[in-house]
Amino acid sequence: MGLLSILIFLPLVATLLILALPSSAKATYKYVALGFTFLQFGLSLYLYGNFDATLGGIQQLDAYQFVEQLAWIRMDLGAIGKLEIDYLIGVDGISLPLIVLSTLVMLMGVGASWNIDKSPKGYFALLMILNTAVMGIFSALDFFLFYVFYEIMLLPLYFLIGIWGGERREYAAIKFFIYTLLGSVLMLLVIVGLYFSVINPATGAHTFNMLHMMNPANYVDGSFFAYIANYHEVFGIPARLIGFIVLFFAFAIKVPIVPLHTWLPDAHVEAPTPVSIILAGILLKIGGYGIIRVCYSIFPDIAADTNWWLALIGVISILYGALNALAQKDLKRMIAYSSVSHMGFVLLGIASLTAEGVSGAIFQMVSHGFLSAALFFLVGVLYDRVHDRYIYNFRGLASLTPKYTAYVAIAFFASLGLPGFSAFIGEAFVIIGAFNAESMATGVPRWMAIGGSIGILLSAAYFLWTLQRMFFGQTRLKGGLAWQEALTDLNTREQVILFPALALALLLGIMPSLIFSNLNASVIQLIDLIKPYL
Repeated sequence: MGLLSILIFLPLVATLLILALPSSAKATYKYVALGFTFLQFGLSLYLYGNFDATLGGIQQLDAYQFVEQLAWIRMDLGAIGKLEIDYLIGVDGISLPLIVLSTLVMLMGVGASWNIDKSPKGYFALLMILNTAVMGIFSALDFFLFYVFYEIMLLPLYFLIGIWGGERREYAAIKFFIYTLLGSVLMLLVIVGLYFSVINPATGAHTFNMLHMMNPANYVDGSFFAYIANYHEVFGIPARLIGFIVLFFAFAIKVPIVPLHTWLPDAHVEAPTPVSIILAGILLKIGGYGIIRVCYSIFPDIAADTNWWLALIGVISILYGALNALAQKDLKRMIAYSSVSHMGFVLLGIASLTAEGVSGAIFQMVSHGFLSAALFFLVGVLYDRVHDRYIYNFRGLASLTPKYTAYVAIAFFASLGLPGFSAFIGEAFVIIGAFNAESMATGVPRWMAIGGSIGILLSAAYFLWTLQRMFFGQTRLKGGLAWQEALTDLNTREQVILFPALALALLLGIMPSLIFSNLNASVIQLIDLIKPYL
């Protein structure tokens, strides 16, 4: 078993250990989860430190690193041909930063779960299963394997929201599940279509290998997804365009883009704090990663034809999410809508089809991952103390909780894109890429870059306004003296969870090359793959 497989299945070992422990040892469940997640984080850092930045993997397997390939399912289907499914995993400069991010956010999620006392065995077991699924999604290079991990991810999240969530947890869980399952079912149809359209040139068998799907030479003439433009049409629409739209729809639900975003605020509001951390920090990134790894890499011709529309959707998401965040009265819902806005930058950057835009989009995913995790943790700290998140019920918190106020201020300034923090780098590169897209003839006009810039101004408005309303001025709390006594400042555990995320925001804001140097080669190969179709 290679290092990447250990990284994926280490949390599964933790799950088995937690389930094997007796109920009398329930106090140890969180320590088991914490220990295994910390080992996983350390292993991800080791992989990142030993990554060869000169190799960029898109179409060739030898360009990926830490690759493991085992024959999984082999079957003779008679006249149809042979079935070939592999356990194929590997990472490149696009997936590895997201793996490191996921291990960090999972570590924060376990730390935030320290006071969970409702069915802790089931809770931590589900959390570890979710951890395994996420690692598998970012590592899989076989589409069937990718789909298996993708489906496994849904059930733990459904139960974590539906059992450990707030008053309307069942509604939020069902809404999340229906949205995601709809995307999954549609994705499966396209996966099957791709399978019957692609062959492995070495064996002649139909394959789910994503790298073979990226190579036009491996498509069977006359197949549903024949690479020749307009070779096969359904109701006058090119088959490859249908496949691209369906897959984009499946991943856009996860991003989420407007108008597919409505599950997100409800899920965040009702989910317990650790699940909100994981939803914002990891789940949304799976959507952006899927668009890059699947939609743009397998359908580069359609990506070149549709990037104007995708950029427009990105700009709409930026502005719509920011305006909604500005109107919110619930602190958690405000941060949820800010995530819609910030992930709009990811779609705009990807659609720009420029090296700086795509690099900025991936950097934004990493930055937003740990910053949103910190923001939701900070909301959870407040809610744990007084069980209220209504912005207008708090005023003058700075005099009561100076440490908490300092962390909130840093997180807000980092998230709004203040120079010196990571969000500034991500958003700046996306805007630069969108602005340069017109001169590079990728089809994205410069007014879209201006629209994105307005979104940055709006984010400053809602973050600074919230900071002013809640933390400054004369102290006034809805709960009066009872709340004042309950609002204790951050303890050591809470600061240990928050400090690495905010320190990383500053570190990457000063040294963005820590991310850019490893992803640059992969981004250039992706752009080169799409460029002939522009």
